[in-house]
Order: sequence, then structure tokens, then C-alpha cells
Amino acid sequence: MNKETYTQRREFIKASALLAGGMMFNQMAFAGAHSSVDDVIKIALIGCGNRGTGAAFQALNTKENLKLVAMCDAFEDRLNDSYSKLAERYKDKVDVPVEHRFIGFDGYKKAIALADVVLLVTPPGFRPLHFEEAVRQGKHVFMEKPVAVDSVGIRKVLAAAEIAKQKKLNVLVGLQRRYQANYRETMKRIQDGAIGDIVGGQVYWNSGGVWVKKREPSQTEMEYQMRNWYYFNWLCGDHIVEQHVHNIDVANWMKNDYPVSVQGTGSRAWRTGPDYGEIYDNHAVELTYADGAVIYSQCRHFEGTSNRVDETFQGTKGRTYLAANSNNGILWDQKGNQIYTHPTKGNENPYQTEHHEFFDAIGKGEFKFQEAERGAKSCFTAIMGRYATYSGKIIKWDEALKADNSLFPEELSWTANPKIMPDENGLYPIPTPGKTKVI
Repeated sequence: MNKETYTQRREFIKASALLAGGMMFNQMAFAGAHSSVDDVIKIALIGCGNRGTGAAFQALNTKENLKLVAMCDAFEDRLNDSYSKLAERYKDKVDVPVEHRFIGFDGYKKAIALADVVLLVTPPGFRPLHFEEAVRQGKHVFMEKPVAVDSVGIRKVLAAAEIAKQKKLNVLVGLQRRYQANYRETMKRIQDGAIGDIVGGQVYWNSGGVWVKKREPSQTEMEYQMRNWYYFNWLCGDHIVEQHVHNIDVANWMKNDYPVSVQGTGSRAWRTGPDYGEIYDNHAVELTYADGAVIYSQCRHFEGTSNRVDETFQGTKGRTYLAANSNNGILWDQKGNQIYTHPTKGNENPYQTEHHEFFDAIGKGEFKFQEAERGAKSCFTAIMGRYATYSGKIIKWDEALKADNSLFPEELSWTANPKIMPDENGLYPIPTPGKTKVI
């Protein structure tokens, strides 16, 4: 790092800290601001599961001079496992003494205070709470998708996003298809008019499902739901939100807009036992945009059936096909002639690309990442899909965004009960279209 770039980076982080505290730009304020005193960018990891550990790996693998200085997780075993993996691979970049390893529900505040940049990678139900605090403390943020699970959480993220802009805090959201070469290159050509106006499309995430954590006899209900978080909406939002949001975000990217209404159907057909909490295992919804275009969205967790994770769209002059796993990006004209095919080899991992670009900007003292609002709106599109399938109603954007429907527990402690509880048979109440109210 040259002297000029180093100075810009250090002053950038100082300025962010000052704006966060509402300080005036004078010598006394600079002297009192929390910031790095050398060229090291300090990072804190909030959420130490597999994805959190992966995000930390990707951050530490950038060319910037980073150091992991704090970690936080609800569970000590998960934090210790993450720490061991990170310290083994990045011995010189991991400096997290025991007193900077925070366990429980409140440790995130202390971890955030120790860093310049925070990685928010807990189950998504906690994201609004953690993002608000990171912005309040004036930190740059990487937060994994989704950024919330209900309307109340989305509003909190949108409000914090505005403050982050005012403080010039870089915010990156982990919708990594926007950093994947085949998507970027294909999208450039579509935006230049290669297939005309987008009038329809189909997006899919059909798979056999994900992990299940069995209940242990010693667990409280809060701990069980936290361990098996994928199957409870206050933590996950259902797989249409947690997973399928990637494809839905591509639909919004393609339209350069967000739907005005959503309707659809879903059910719990395959994964029906108590291990699967309250969520559905299939959703099929229609996203209707202001210009009348309709994009069909489908996701399911059925074992033994065909898998499909991709997107296809139709325009007035042609069509396109995109797929993350195969790096496919293809454009056809109206007669079916291929007019662009993206090379499937030699493309960098988009998870790594997003961190390269994010930390490069911070290292140079640049303010160029303002993704919280966009990420929140794509997540809200997916949340509206869940509202539609659970209720059987047509869900309108403006109406749904105003809903006072927080799923978050009234109290966070290991002995407190979440809002949804099992019956005497261990079964959780399942949403019923036509009866369930979501907004």
C-alpha cells in the first residue's frame, strides 16, 4: 500500500467513526475517534457457523491488510470451531484473544466496537438488530442475505441504510450473483438492449432440501429453534426467503424494478414431521411488475425429484438463460440464434469477487457500496412470496411493507419462549391458506 492510499484509507475510517458519533471535524475529535492506528483493517465476525466462517475466509483472502480481531456467536462450540479453522489457515491474520470471543445474545455490540468492518452472518432474523448497531457505531458492513424475515425487519434495515449513506459507510449484501462473471456480462448486454424489453421470465431453486438438527433432551425450546434455525420463520423466513432470494433478486435485477404485487400457492407436502418446524417445502408464485410483466418463481425441497437452480427470461427481441453453478449465460434472438454465450471456465468464485471489490474500496478510502436498500427490497420480494403462499391472498407491496407483524421474540434468553411453540405431540402450527393472516 503506497503512502497516499494508506492515508486515504485511514482518514476514511476515521471520518466514518466521527460521523457515527456526530462529532465535529476538529483535532480534538480526530484524537478521540476510534480507528486503526496503522494500515490494518480490523474485522469482526458476528455469526460463526459454516457461512460465517466462509465469509471470514473470503475476507481474509483479499489483498488488503486485514486482521480478524473479534468474534461473536450464540453458541460457544460453534465459535470455537470457527476460530480453530480460521486460525489454522490464517495464523498471521487472526488475533482474537479469549476476551474478544463473545458468547450469547448481546456480545455482538462489544465485537462490533472492536472493528472497522463487521461481517454479519447469523441466522437472518437477527440481521436488522445487528445491522442497526453496526451502523450506529459507524462500521462498514458485509451482511449475508437475507437481511430480514418480516416487514418490521425490512423497515428497520431500510431506515439504517439511509443512515449508512449519510455516514458514508460501505454496505455489501451477499447476493453474489451480482458479482458472478456470467451474470454480469450477460446482464450488460441485456441492459444495452440485446433482447429488448423484458416481458416475462421464470426463476427456480428446486432441490432436495438442506440439513436438519435433531432435538437434544437438554435443550430449551429457544436453543432447539436456534440450532435448527432453518425451519422457523423468525430465524429463517422459510426457504423462499433464505435460499430462493438469490433467484428473485436476479428477476428484480433483470427488470430493474420490484413487483407491485405477488400471488401464489405453496404447501407442506414432503417434509412434514416435527423436525421441519413450521415452514413449507414448496412455493410457486407470480411476481407482477408495474409495466404488467409477470415473472414466475418456483422453489421446492423434495427429495428424489429433479433439481433446478437457474433463471430464464423473455424479451421483445429474444430470450436469455442464466445459471450460477454452471456459469452459463446465453442470449438468443427471436429466431433462436445464439447471439452471446459466456465462457463457462475461468470465472472467479463470486463469493470471493464480492469481498475483493468490497475491501479494495475500503482500502482505498472509497465509498461505493450502498447495497442495503437494494438487498432489503429483493428480500422483501421473497417475503411477500411467503405471505402470498401462506395466506392465499394477493399481496401488494405498499400494503405489506406497512405491516406490524414482527416474528421476533419478546425476550432473548435461553429460558424464554419464541412466539411459535410445539403442541403436546411436538408439532408446530402450520400456515393454512385462507385462514392464516400474515399482514
